[in-house]
Amino acid sequence: MKILVCISHVPDTTSKINFTEDDSKFDTTGVQFVINPNDEFGLTRAMWFKEKQGANVTVINVGSAETEPTLRKALAIGADAAIRINTEATDGFSVARQLAKVVTDGGYDLVIAGRESIDYNGGMVPGIIAGLTQSNFVNNCIGMEVEGNTAKVTREIDGGKETVSTSLPLVIGGQKGLVEESDLRIPNMRGIMMARKKPLTVIDPLDGNPETTSVKFEKPAPKGAVTLVSEDNLDELISLLHNEAKVI
Repeated sequence: MKILVCISHVPDTTSKINFTEDDSKFDTTGVQFVINPNDEFGLTRAMWFKEKQGANVTVINVGSAETEPTLRKALAIGADAAIRINTEATDGFSVARQLAKVVTDGGYDLVIAGRESIDYNGGMVPGIIAGLTQSNFVNNCIGMEVEGNTAKVTREIDGGKETVSTSLPLVIGGQKGLVEESDLRIPNMRGIMMARKKPLTVIDPLDGNPETTSVKFEKPAPKGAVTLVSEDNLDELISLLHNEAKVI
């Protein structure tokens, strides 16, 4: 089984986010980048298929050279090879279009992507890849088993879970639950040394302009100050809830 794991290069959630050029560009100064958490769950699941079923695992990213450390980390975790499509990741459609070409040319049986990246939260790339490659698609995936050409996939739905059976080729949008958080892997020294010898192929992007562009970013408004009320002063609490919060 050939597996392609899509890896987004995203800011660590602890990083302080700022914008430049009249709030139209993300400021990367001092920002630590990591593997998108939803993608990390998918990569860990792919490692299980590699170890248990002998699957071949390739990781892929759409981005400039600055994303390569993230791909190298994925190789250190255990992926066999990496591909970087040498263009800036802009809108979801253009990213999916670049990835779909690699999926088609590479003949991959299973494409594992995160259901969304934690930076732009578009949530559209896996579904578009499936549409462009005419593959089956399951989103919000929290469990998956593959036997031969058949996959049994569990996805999260409103109020519960749904288990479906489908065939390969398959694209999934994975998320927390695809593996346990305790199963996520940290590269060890041996993995880091081996990653240096694994192939990282850089390919040219398809021609074409992005369908959308970001005009402006705006951070959430700061939260208001907290008013502390003594537990013995219920009258003041009721007054604040009524006159200021206006919830009663």
